[in-house]
Amino acid sequence: MSATEKRAATAPAPAANTSPSTDPNGSEILVKCLQAEGVKYLWGYPGGAVLYIYDALYKQDTIHHVLVRHEQAAVHAADGYARATGDVGVALVTSGPGVTNAITGIATAYMDSIPMVIITGQVPTAAIGLDAFQECDTVGITRPIVKHNFLVKDVRDLAATMKKAFHIARTGRPGPVVVDIPKDVSLHTTPFHYPASVEMRSYNPVRKGHGGQIRKAVQLLLAAKRPYIYTGGGVILGNASAELRELVNLLGFPVTNTLMGLGAYPSSDPKFLGMLGMHGTYEANMTMQNCDVLLAVGARFDDRVIGNPKHFASVERKIVHIDIDPSSISKRVKVDIPIVGDVKDVLQELIAQIKEAQAKPDANALNTWWNQIAEWRKRECLVFKNSTEVIKPQSVIDTLWRLTKDGDTYITSDVGQHQMWAAQYYRFDEPRRWINSGGLGTMGVGLPYAMGIKLAKPDADVFCITGEGSIQMCIQELSTCFQYKTPVKIISLNNRYLGMVRQWQELDYGKRYSHSYMEALPDFVKLAEAYGHVGLKIEKPSDVEGALKEAIRLKDRTVFLDIRTDPGENVWPMVQAGKGISEMLLGSEDL
Repeated sequence: MSATEKRAATAPAPAANTSPSTDPNGSEILVKCLQAEGVKYLWGYPGGAVLYIYDALYKQDTIHHVLVRHEQAAVHAADGYARATGDVGVALVTSGPGVTNAITGIATAYMDSIPMVIITGQVPTAAIGLDAFQECDTVGITRPIVKHNFLVKDVRDLAATMKKAFHIARTGRPGPVVVDIPKDVSLHTTPFHYPASVEMRSYNPVRKGHGGQIRKAVQLLLAAKRPYIYTGGGVILGNASAELRELVNLLGFPVTNTLMGLGAYPSSDPKFLGMLGMHGTYEANMTMQNCDVLLAVGARFDDRVIGNPKHFASVERKIVHIDIDPSSISKRVKVDIPIVGDVKDVLQELIAQIKEAQAKPDANALNTWWNQIAEWRKRECLVFKNSTEVIKPQSVIDTLWRLTKDGDTYITSDVGQHQMWAAQYYRFDEPRRWINSGGLGTMGVGLPYAMGIKLAKPDADVFCITGEGSIQMCIQELSTCFQYKTPVKIISLNNRYLGMVRQWQELDYGKRYSHSYMEALPDFVKLAEAYGHVGLKIEKPSDVEGALKEAIRLKDRTVFLDIRTDPGENVWPMVQAGKGISEMLLGSEDL
C-alpha cells in the first residue's frame, strides 16, 4: 500500500461540523450561490456524497427541490425547464452511479446547447483516484459532453467556481456545465463572498457581428433572385424570434425552421414553408436545394437537415451564416460570408442596414420565385388519408392542435415517429413551446421535460407526445408528477412498434422487423391509475377528440391517454440516409 493510500485509508471520515466558526460550510455556500443566481427549482436525488448539501437545502426555503425517481430524469427535467424559460436549469446528483445515470441527460442538453449547471457529489479529496466506494472520474467521463466542467478541491474556490459555471452555461453558445464537489469540500468552512461579475481570460464569446461582414450580407440578400432564410434552434436560444419576424417581413423572403427552431417564425404565416430536412416538407426542401442566396441563422447544416453534403453542394449558391459559435461555421458546408456573433445583435444590425440601404429586393425575381414555391406547395406533401376504422396518428396531432392552439400550451415529445408527426402537424406560432431532443435523439425525455415545464408554467397546458416505447424509459416519473402535483397530459401514440425503427426496417431492411415489435406491453390505464393518475384507453377514431377534451378539462390531474394507432403508418415525406434533401419519398407510392 502506497503512502497516499495509507493516508486515505486511515483518514477519519468527515464528521458533523462541530467547529465554533460562524463561517458557512461548502454546502451552505453552494446554496447561497444558487440563491444569488435566482435558482427557483432544483431537481435531484440524494446519496452519501451529497448529504451535507441536502442538509443545507433542508435549512432553507427559497429553492424548491424536486425529488425525481432516477437521476437521468433530474437532468431532463432541469433541461425542459431551461428550454421553456430560457433560465439556467439546475440538477443535483450524487457520486458514482448518480453521475453515470445523469450522463444521458447531460449529453442531451449538450447536443442541443441548453444552459444548465449539474452539481455532482464526489468522494472526499483524499480518496479520489483510489477506487473508493461510489467513485468515478466525473471530470473525465463528462468532458466530451459538457461545455466545461470543474472539480472543486478547495472550499475557498467554490463560490467563484459557481459564478463561472453559470456564466459559461448561459453565455455564448449555451451548454451544460458540471461542478464536481468532493464530500469534504461540502463540509469545510470559509467566509462567503459571491463575485459580482466574472472575467475569464480564456473565455470571452463575441456578441457583436463584424460590421463589414454584415454589409456584405446585406448586399448579397438585396441582390438575390431566389433567396431563402434558414433558421435553427439558435434563434430561439438567442431570444431572436422578434428580430427574425421583422427581417422576414421586411424582405418578403420565404423562411424555414429546423426541428429545433420550430416556433421561431409563425407557422401560420404564408411565408413559412414548414420544417425542412429528413422529414421536412417538399416545398421547404426544394427551396433549400434551389435557392441562389441562403441566409442561415443559428443553424448548423446537420445531416438531418441537408442530407448528403455532396448533393447539397451540387447546386451553386451563396451562403451567409450567422452563429455565436465560430466552430459551427463552415463545419459541414463551406459558407461565403461568415458572421460570428449573437444572433439577436447581428439580426438587429442586419435589419438596420437593410432599412438604410437604397436598394430593395428585385420584386419581379421574387415574384417568380414565389410562383415556383407555389408549384412545389401543390404537392400537398402533408396530406394524409384519414380513416374511420383505425386511428391515424397525424389526425391525433391535428386534433390536439385545433383544441389547444389558442391557449397557453407547451408540447414536449419523446423521439421517434410521434416526434416527427408532432413537428409536422402541430403548427407552432411562438418560440419555446416545442420541447424535444433534436441532436442526441433521446428516448424518455418527454415526461421529465413536461414535469419541468409544468413547475415553471403552472397555469399552462403541458402535453407530452410519446410512444409506448419511449414512455417506458422514464415512466417511473409518474410518481414524481403525483408527489409534486404537476398535472401533465401524456398522449401515447401506441402502435405496438418501435415505430421509426420499424419504418426503417420496412424501407431499408427488406421488412425484416428485428426486435421492433413490443410484445409485452403493460396496461397503461391501470399503470397510470396505480401511480394515482387518470388513464384513458382510446381505440376508435371517433373517440379521440372527446378523450382529448376530457384530458384538457381535468386541469388538476395527470392524464395518460393510451391511443391505439395504425401500426403500419409511416412518416412522410422522408429523405433516406445518403440521399439529398430534394430526393424525397412522399409516400409509399415512391417506393
